[in-house]
Amino acid sequence: MKTIHVLGSGCANCQRTAALIEAVAAERGVAIQLDKVTDFAKIAAYGVMSTPGVVIDGTVVHAGGVPSREAVQGWFG
Repeated sequence: MKTIHVLGSGCANCQRTAALIEAVAAERGVAIQLDKVTDFAKIAAYGVMSTPGVVIDGTVVHAGGVPSREAVQGWFG
């Protein structure tokens, strides 16, 4: 199971990012645990200055804007 954090204030782009990740994971049959991190101190601790950001299993894989569907598909192999 992949642990995924969507970093951001909870804005529309953050919500779209989370929904896209959930949809692609479901399409691929990948089990995920997704949570949303809105605490700016925690976001900054990842080194992310532009949101939304995405962290998978402790590694920042995206920051700034909604990722493309192709990028998200790549995260799930």
